[in-house]
Amino acid sequence: MSSLDNLTWKQAIEISAQPLIDNGSIEPSYVESMKKVVNEKGPYFNIGPHIALSHARPEAGANKISLALLKTDKEVNLVSKDHPIQLWFVLAATDSQSHLKVIQELMELLMDETKVTKMCEAKNVQELQNIIKTN
Repeated sequence: MSSLDNLTWKQAIEISAQPLIDNGSIEPSYVESMKKVVNEKGPYFNIGPHIALSHARPEAGANKISLALLKTDKEVNLVSKDHPIQLWFVLAATDSQSHLKVIQELMELLMDETKVTKMCEAKNVQELQNIIKTN
């Protein structure tokens, strides 16, 4: 969780990816590749209201399948004000298939609008974890 004010989308991606760099799941080059994708293709990481799923090609520096989340208190615009994001997910996949179960589980969570709203309103990490774990 971050209470940082006035983040840019680039900073949000960097902060959300940092735990994956720290645990060896991705290389710093993976973060640079995610930012490059947004610069080249626009805000296509915006997968739903207030939700971004940042990712890059496995060869950009993914070492193991992993997922991280940064929840911001304030919306951060992904490229433009038309794409305000509070839930910044980072997905690392080592190939084109092995991460599909993770994606399926994440999509099931994010299709629950009530949970997404509660996640955006969460005040601390424990509250966010409880929302995610609740069936």
